[in-house]
Amino acid sequence: MTAEAGEMPAFDVVVVGGGMIGSALALGLARQGWHTALVEGAGRDALIEPAASVQGVEDFEPRVSAISLASQQLLAQLDAWRHVLAGRHCSYRSMTVWDAEGTGRIQFDAAELHAKSLGTIVENRALVRALMTELLASDVTLLDGVRVKSWQPGSPLQLEDGRVLEAGLVIGADGGQSRLRQWAGLATREWDYDQQAIVCTVRTAQPHQFTAWQSFSRTGPLAFLPLGSESGDEHYCSIVWSQDTAEARRLMALDNDAFRQSLETAIEQQLGAVQQVSRRFCFPLRQRHAKDYVAPGLALVGDAAHTIHPLAGQGANLGYGDVIALLDELARARALGLSPAEPSVLGRYQRRRKGENLTMMAAMEGFKQLFARDELPVRWLRNTGMRWLNQLSPLKNRIAAEAMGIIR
Repeated sequence: MTAEAGEMPAFDVVVVGGGMIGSALALGLARQGWHTALVEGAGRDALIEPAASVQGVEDFEPRVSAISLASQQLLAQLDAWRHVLAGRHCSYRSMTVWDAEGTGRIQFDAAELHAKSLGTIVENRALVRALMTELLASDVTLLDGVRVKSWQPGSPLQLEDGRVLEAGLVIGADGGQSRLRQWAGLATREWDYDQQAIVCTVRTAQPHQFTAWQSFSRTGPLAFLPLGSESGDEHYCSIVWSQDTAEARRLMALDNDAFRQSLETAIEQQLGAVQQVSRRFCFPLRQRHAKDYVAPGLALVGDAAHTIHPLAGQGANLGYGDVIALLDELARARALGLSPAEPSVLGRYQRRRKGENLTMMAAMEGFKQLFARDELPVRWLRNTGMRWLNQLSPLKNRIAAEAMGIIR
């Protein structure tokens, strides 16, 4: 459903931010029967624009996500996953992680978990496109091409085009620099990693083997994530190379040939020569966590509530975990005839998500610090630990199952 300029009726819920987290939440809320609006700054044509077919490395979206089985189940319930499966995607069956400066190595295999895959690599735009396709056919009122100009708790949302929205509950899905979070006065705990992530697409001489490859070095991790293509070509990977700021700048300044050679060395030629490299993008890494996810009439989800280091690829899945929990609590509220902004409802959502998100963030920080240390005892400990864990299948498989969302 769309909305024209003019006087707007009151909504049960207004979601601000139509990315892959906000659009999923808005769609789920409408399916529950809430009168829902979604405010998104981009225009709908851009959001549902079909992807170009793959002719080379430049045809892939540079930002991708590793979607866990739990997140896939949510998207399937929203009827969006079928659109993802109809387009480019790559289910990966194994993951290999190793210490680039030692001998430690861990191999995760879906077969050991009696699963078809560990997860699926999907371009972020494909996720948004799939959700928007369903959303445009739903009861969600989409207000696209417009941003929220101002808001205060207890007051209507003021849009930049002059429209005013009354909402029982406002949901901030407006990213790491969330203006809703700032307007509500919700403090954050954050720090700069002093690292930058380089992302691009590469073509390799050898097929990716439906495996996610990740190497840890003292200056940061490098991930090769397998990509699918319409032709079934298995030689494309998306890379996320997180490096200390000075090293990231040096790598970004290299010409394509020198950068390709650096990649080959860093990945230890696990996939042979790196034949092609797309345009590179680089962005700073910062951990951010809102001390509270809720305020009177407001709930935060996804990056508006927490951002995490990309080394484990869990950012999107944490956001979808927020969506699952909030939908669950709001379904209960609706069954009891409660307002979506009922404090006890929002409080339960915060309790469910805050601990799990903090645990994951702490684990990622621990990994980062562990591999950043170069002292001989620390190197011995992490390499011995990786070899030990690789041999201890029950514990290794439980870690993988938790990351996949199979168990909690």
